[in-house]
Amino acid sequence: MPQPLLFRVIDKAVFDYRMIESGDRILVGASGGKDSSALVEYFANRVRRKNAGFEFKALHIETEITPGLNSDLVSLFADWGVIPEHIKVPVLGRLKPGRQMNCWWCSTQRRTELLQYAIAYHYNKIALGHHLDDILETLLMNVLYRGELSTMPPRLTYKKYPVTIIRPLYYAGVDLIRQHAEEGGYISATCTCSYQENSGRKEARSRLRSLTDNDPAKKEKMLLALGHVESEYLP
Repeated sequence: MPQPLLFRVIDKAVFDYRMIESGDRILVGASGGKDSSALVEYFANRVRRKNAGFEFKALHIETEITPGLNSDLVSLFADWGVIPEHIKVPVLGRLKPGRQMNCWWCSTQRRTELLQYAIAYHYNKIALGHHLDDILETLLMNVLYRGELSTMPPRLTYKKYPVTIIRPLYYAGVDLIRQHAEEGGYISATCTCSYQENSGRKEARSRLRSLTDNDPAKKEKMLLALGHVESEYLP
């Protein structure tokens, strides 16, 4: 039976950037959303392939302002042969006096927990559910608000820690993931906390849609441009 289109797109990113290698122990951040759930399903599928040569664990970071994994989603994970582990983190409790809560702080705290868990239990890679649209939205945010040409790379090895971040959904657009999730009957949790209004990502998402007409081919060209920089024609 052929692999789903989404899995074939992920396979290409995994191959192009050597995201999965023999002997890897990979920690997958499972937020409960469609993106990370698709990632969990992919790893559950891939680990059963011949000569997979790696192992993985799904870890869910719960906070005071985000729900735990939906019980139906946990059951779906079990159908894939995955039993996720749960850790609760007080992101509000860690906020320094005078600081305002925002999406960046929440994601940073959850990322820190993933990193600490990976180091403590000897996982050499952490797989995150950032997809093509996330990558391009971050590019626009950094250009417009920071004056910096940068985004989230497909593979990033920390200099201070024995851990590499991988983003297997790097080539996968949000519409493809959404279609896959609907076909798979995912029960997807979406963050609805009251602090999201502090994020500039919604504006970047709107700008990206306007810039590309929400055309997957144009988004792919934008991503391709990041790897084809003509420095001679830049300041």
